[in-house]
Amino acid sequence: MKPTDTPKTYRVKSFGCQMNVYDGERMGELLEAKGITPAAEGEDADLVVLNTCHIREKATEKVYSDIGRIRKSGRQHGKDPMIAVAGCVAQAEGEEIMKRSPGVGMVVGPQAYHRLGDMVDRAARGERTTDTDMPENAKFDALPARRRVSPTSFLTVQEGCDKFCTYCVVPYTRGAEISRPYSDLVEEAKKLVDAGAREITLLGQNVNAWSGEDDKGRTVGLERLIHALADLPDLKRIRYTTSHPNDMTDALIAAHGEVDKLMPYLHLPVQSGSDRVLKAMNRSHTAESYLKLLDRFREVRPDIALSGDFIVGFPGETDAEFEDTLRIVDAVRYASAFSFKYSPRPGTPAASMDDQIPLEVMDERLQRLQAALGRDQLAFNEASVGKTCDVLIERKGRRPGQMLGKSPWLQSVFFDADLQIGDMVRAELVQAGPSSLQGRVLESVSA
Repeated sequence: MKPTDTPKTYRVKSFGCQMNVYDGERMGELLEAKGITPAAEGEDADLVVLNTCHIREKATEKVYSDIGRIRKSGRQHGKDPMIAVAGCVAQAEGEEIMKRSPGVGMVVGPQAYHRLGDMVDRAARGERTTDTDMPENAKFDALPARRRVSPTSFLTVQEGCDKFCTYCVVPYTRGAEISRPYSDLVEEAKKLVDAGAREITLLGQNVNAWSGEDDKGRTVGLERLIHALADLPDLKRIRYTTSHPNDMTDALIAAHGEVDKLMPYLHLPVQSGSDRVLKAMNRSHTAESYLKLLDRFREVRPDIALSGDFIVGFPGETDAEFEDTLRIVDAVRYASAFSFKYSPRPGTPAASMDDQIPLEVMDERLQRLQAALGRDQLAFNEASVGKTCDVLIERKGRRPGQMLGKSPWLQSVFFDADLQIGDMVRAELVQAGPSSLQGRVLESVSA
């Protein structure tokens, strides 16, 4: 594109967490409000937004690789696409991206993307801009009305983190914990439901740290927001992620037994089964306090599916401490979980700790951990065979005529049936695999 060309089409490529998915959707809505339309499948876009994640190792290098690939593809098709780098890598790298990549016209952090439209106009005039300011909640006030809604929609309620786990960059890239106002969230949820959302997942770096003032001026926590959304008649399901053990309250635990629309699923990261490693990570819980917390959830919701996060190979982790992690996996029997090798993030305390673990040791530990987690996920799925439950259809499956949805326990369920995205069906779960189940439709569930 020439400097004076305004892009006509765009594509947002989001990496990482569900909050990035939400941010990517909102950036798309900003661009569409300016008359820029999504690029057709398989076509190069005039504007490409790389909405980045900085959690994993080599995230920065992946961004530069993608920039080169986009520019090469554009040249092959006679285009010089406008490129924006957004998200957490943009926040962390800032001007360095501009120095290394002349083809990038905009760098915008996760708290400043509401100004993306103005940055596009400046890029069309040949200016290169960086915006990594972190104003509290300002972007939400500036964003347009929700335009893109799927049956399963995300709603960011809280951003940032004050926990400062020694391995994590989130406090530096997303800023301090902030909560969006209660009334704004209820209003946005109503609009999502009116536009066709049947399930809403409440998002936050520490989503259960959310607090606000309700419509009666009372200070409330996440459980009261969940109760308010449950009153929306056309909303069928509520979920939330990601939680922190330190912010789990009695009232939120009780909500799992009180609110039928709150799905029986909890993602609660533990990271390690070793108390010494947890302390070195600056995690506020112990293995025992974490397990007791899960027991309380099971008391109020016996069928709850549990999920977690794990890091293997944290600096100084011994073989015995890794065995502690395997023991906590055996104790919980997770329905699903995410596991990673420790990767040093620049600027975090753990990156400069002694006793960094060799890669081959981390590889071996991760394989053993994932085998245990995979064993338990398959067992959970197999134990679900014969159950009947409601499944919300989300997308097409891999095979022609196949449709895929989610059970209340966030399992992927596929059907070879004439179904549409957004349908809710009563189904029998008839066959289980490691990562999905086959369902048989019994009846449609009224809207």
